[in-house]
Amino acid sequence: MMFINKHIVVGVCGGIAAYKAAGLVSQLRQRGADVHCIMTEHAAKLVTPITFGELSGNDVTVDMFANINKWDVEHISLAQLADVFVIAPATADIIGKIANGIADDMLSTTIMATTAKVIFVPSMNTNMYENPIVQENIKKLRKLGYIFVEPESGHLACNASGKGRFPSLEKIIFRIERILSGRQLLKGKRVVISAGGTKENIDPVRYIGNRSSGRMGYAIARAAAIEAADVVLVSCTEALPAPEDVRMIYVRDARELDKAMKSLYEESDIVIMAAAVSDYRPIAAANQKIKKEENDDLMIHLSLNPDILFDLGQKKTHQFLVGFAAETNDVIAHGRNKVERKNLDMLIANNVAMPGAGFNVTTNIAAILYKDGTLQQYPKMAKEELGKIIIEKIAEKCN
Repeated sequence: MMFINKHIVVGVCGGIAAYKAAGLVSQLRQRGADVHCIMTEHAAKLVTPITFGELSGNDVTVDMFANINKWDVEHISLAQLADVFVIAPATADIIGKIANGIADDMLSTTIMATTAKVIFVPSMNTNMYENPIVQENIKKLRKLGYIFVEPESGHLACNASGKGRFPSLEKIIFRIERILSGRQLLKGKRVVISAGGTKENIDPVRYIGNRSSGRMGYAIARAAAIEAADVVLVSCTEALPAPEDVRMIYVRDARELDKAMKSLYEESDIVIMAAAVSDYRPIAAANQKIKKEENDDLMIHLSLNPDILFDLGQKKTHQFLVGFAAETNDVIAHGRNKVERKNLDMLIANNVAMPGAGFNVTTNIAAILYKDGTLQQYPKMAKEELGKIIIEKIAEKCN
């Protein structure tokens, strides 16, 4: 929803990664943004303007003199229209031009005229990127408030290996979202979030676990980072990519999660227990794989795991504590009981038996319960959107 009715101007320079900017334009439009593209003449030789026109749904500007009666209005109107201006890929040439106040084509002229936040996405040969002149220009632009998404390291088009690769689209989109939010709702707050399902070993091959994918916790962590929080994500899964600007701690079982959460608790302002924790664990895990021919009837003796959320509620001093409840019936009643019993400030409850809610899906249907008895219910939506709502509601209570 953050991109709806937002105007994003994408400047495409003549680097070999120009084709990757097409994916960025497509992603932004799919999210609801109004995207306008400006291409340099060199970029237009690498990827046709028709491609960007089709993906953006708007005319593409290349030559500032193509329509001598229109360009003066056009470069100013795009500069004024932009909510965010993204230069992707940003070559050494465009970085140098803007750093030194040179405006000699449509792209550089429009950048110089805009008051919107400008994001540069450098992509070039490693030696070019590390050249002291380029680095000095980047340093100068950073000091002036321009934003840079660092290039990645790896194999480059020039058949070399090093820093200079076009970064992932998620990194770029994250920076855009942070600018569009503009609120910094959790600036100065330390937020600790758990995510995923714990795994309790039976033997080196098998474990007791649950169906939690971790997507909800990861979505909340991403939303908190967008709002400028200092975020630590304690994850029971390594299957999902780490959110941007989030410190990761990986754990496997309930005892490891318990240790990690309690070690971070005192210095935390907000703690969100989104992980699905196994209630029980085998008393003793086998050192070798259990062979079924040796044990036709296998009996596993289980021991109770620590109730991490209950313990955190008992130790609470200044922390805002949030829990989750995955239920199959009487969701609200069970949720209210959990809020009181575990001394929570907020609880997100859902009925995992409902289609489109719960585990291993990209959507959720949730009710948010508060300590004062207030209840807010939300229809099915993407977990990313629900994560943003949860963070907004927490910010309302904490600020």
